[in-house]
Amino acid sequence: MDLTFTAAEEEFRSELRSWLSANIPDEWRRPGFWESLPDDESFRLRRDWERDKALAGFAGIQWPTEFGGRGGTPGMKAIYDVEMVLADAPRTVNPLGLTFLAPTVMAIGTDAQKKEIIGPMLRNEVIWCQGFSEPGAGSDLAALSTRGVRDGDDFVVNGQKVWTTNAVHGDKIFTLVRTEPGSQKHRGISMLLIDMHQPGVDARPLKQMSGASEFGEVFFDDARVPATDVLGEIGEGWRTAMLLLSFERGASGISQYTEFRRQYDEIAAVAKKLGRDTDPVIRNKLARVLTELECLRLHSMHVLTQTERGRDLGFEASMTKLQWSETFQDLWEVYDDVLGEDDTLEQLGDLDLRPLNAQAMWSRSVTIWGGSSQVQRNVTAERVLGLPR
Repeated sequence: MDLTFTAAEEEFRSELRSWLSANIPDEWRRPGFWESLPDDESFRLRRDWERDKALAGFAGIQWPTEFGGRGGTPGMKAIYDVEMVLADAPRTVNPLGLTFLAPTVMAIGTDAQKKEIIGPMLRNEVIWCQGFSEPGAGSDLAALSTRGVRDGDDFVVNGQKVWTTNAVHGDKIFTLVRTEPGSQKHRGISMLLIDMHQPGVDARPLKQMSGASEFGEVFFDDARVPATDVLGEIGEGWRTAMLLLSFERGASGISQYTEFRRQYDEIAAVAKKLGRDTDPVIRNKLARVLTELECLRLHSMHVLTQTERGRDLGFEASMTKLQWSETFQDLWEVYDDVLGEDDTLEQLGDLDLRPLNAQAMWSRSVTIWGGSSQVQRNVTAERVLGLPR
């Protein structure tokens, strides 16, 4: 693997670092700042800031310039991911659109779709959410039952989606709908692009145990969608979805390593402040998870090297998801061990544990969403290692 970056990439790092330093208010970097804000206020601040970042040329780093991107290298994208973490930059409000939908539209969208979707998304003028999971179709996504019936130039959609990230803030949703009556499993599905600000679409928040409402559920009751708002071919939505999900590849593990390594240092500092850093069991667990973190870093650099050489990693992306999600979860299990019986407290002496507690609770979800660990192991076994089903 190549552990270095080019001179041009390092110049980009310096330029980005300077912009972030000048454009992130000091109070935003204060521990617990974002957790102290109401969800709507947090979303508004992040949306405005990210729009300004895009206008300054620091968005769509690896996108072609014809779509408003920077036309950068995979190395530049990796640097961008790392520097955003190191600068305590706000989390994106348009993650699913930017990561999944935009590159899919670039690849197979119509000219009208490319014009209407990509630019406004990059500038956060339109927030996208993803409607895949349903109450009866989680890991078995092909069991979805939301249906769209053709009525002239439109599809009329009825059904329900759940665990929809940013549902209550979404302007539009890209969603899988069964558009061929009587079809089953992967056949007869289309990917529809639906305006959420219309009669017949109802988005409701779901309260998480951390108190946040990042997820929601979406109900469709005779919502109308022009047939021109099908992404890909009608009835070929499963193929479109597989293309869309394939874009979660490349150097994503590098930013996650950077974030997790900082969190590790915070947890180690809590252990030291509480006098639990001398406990041999705690020390052993901290050492073990630190080793996992360094393995994640080296794996991420290997993935980046392969990507820079033009290799399509395909199903090997499942290995990256499995590694970072389980490492993250192991890290926060050590945090629980450090606190012991104080694990449920928000304040311990002069320690404000609320930001750390929120991360600990969030960690329980990462081995479920985006393809559960069980699914990722099956994919790796069958598609990478060639083992029998």
